[in-house]
Amino acid sequence: MKNGSVKLLSTFLGVCFAVAVVGYKPVIIVHGLFDGSKEFTYLVRLINQSHPGTSVLVIDLYDYKASLKALWKQVQGFRQAVLPIMQNAEDGVHLICFSQGGLICRGLISTLPDHNVHSFISLSSPQAGQYGDTDYLRHVFPTFVKAHLYKACYNSIGQKFSICNYWNDPHHREQYVKHSDYLAVLNSERPNPNATVWKKTFLRIKKLVLIGGPDDGVITPWESSHFGFYNDNETIVDMKDQDVYVKDVFGLKTLDSRGDLVICVFPGVKHTKWHSNDKVYRDCIEKWLT
Repeated sequence: MKNGSVKLLSTFLGVCFAVAVVGYKPVIIVHGLFDGSKEFTYLVRLINQSHPGTSVLVIDLYDYKASLKALWKQVQGFRQAVLPIMQNAEDGVHLICFSQGGLICRGLISTLPDHNVHSFISLSSPQAGQYGDTDYLRHVFPTFVKAHLYKACYNSIGQKFSICNYWNDPHHREQYVKHSDYLAVLNSERPNPNATVWKKTFLRIKKLVLIGGPDDGVITPWESSHFGFYNDNETIVDMKDQDVYVKDVFGLKTLDSRGDLVICVFPGVKHTKWHSNDKVYRDCIEKWLT
């Protein structure tokens, strides 16, 4: 399917029945780095089993190698794909965003002033950034290890690659803040004239669900999926001690105080298995898709 298209994985009759009788909101799925819509067939099946007739839409855009494109470019493309879906969903939509897709969804939610996202489910996404040697990293930058990747990422050329947009080297924070065109801007770690508006827009969501676990094997540190991250000694600083939470930069603390921030820690799940694990779905996702 061509970029910009959407795969609708439910029947028209089923959608009409769901809206009229059950009222389930449409679910939009955004994939991660180096994957595409076909990886989410099992998750779609789980959703339709637990919420029959739900309109589940997997955005077929920036698949596989194209997922390396700069994240603001991807946000722009995904915005064009999801906006018509939102406009046709009177009661709102749910977002399930996997891995890198969770960061794309944050960009979408922050910059779409009239969005109607109800539940934003961030599924093993490096929300606080990434800093670790993984197979994904070696595939993109085979000659670099994590300690030296900042040299490739923290410049105008490096920022054309998605992984560099959220590469967060705790030993080179000043360079990260200066050069990160995406995560540092979303987090207002560098001056962002849109920060107040983006925060207000982000807080339109009704629920933020953060899912991750210690056996992920890709998201590094794994606590990044819950907005935890390394300090300069590579010791984990929990979400509630991070500046983005303490200063409530984009609304994380506000969501928590509202009771609308959900943390789901799930051990024993490898990175590529999050969206096909029945127990993860039952315990961490299903209840938020009504």
